Amino acid sequence: MQKITPYLWFDGKAEEATAHYVSIFKNARVVDVARMGPDGPVITVTFELDGQRFVALNGGPQFAFTEAVSLYIGCADQAEVDELWERLSEGGEKGQCGWLKDRFGLSWQVVPHVLGELMSDPDPRKAGAVGQAMMTMTKIDIQGLQDAYDTVA
Repeated sequence: MQKITPYLWFDGKAEEATAHYVSIFKNARVVDVARMGPDGPVITVTFELDGQRFVALNGGPQFAFTEAVSLYIGCADQAEVDELWERLSEGGEKGQCGWLKDRFGLSWQVVPHVLGELMSDPDPRKAGAVGQAMMTMTKIDIQGLQDAYDTVA
């Protein structure tokens, strides 16, 4: 059992959000639905995305998500970046540098693993070129990162 579980506050859309997220990730499932009484409204939905457990709370309109907290997705390749970027941003907002807000207002970072590798290069010129390239992107483009890296002699 994981020690820390993110609780996500939704304005009456915990079930809808959970169904959306579970439909996007290949290794995902609803773990539990807690209701207020046997036939009462849903209070929380516990779900897992790729082994990470979350709880979605039907908390009401008092609080909204902000970019101060985001969910980071490390992607293996461009196909994974493309799929997650499109599915999560549908009905939401596409931002800069791999950040987006989904239709529920939750912020995500969709980032290929190679970005960290290229930006960790011991040559600060190469790492800097990759960082500059990333700053011009919305969805991260691996080939664009690699091209920026390769242009530094």
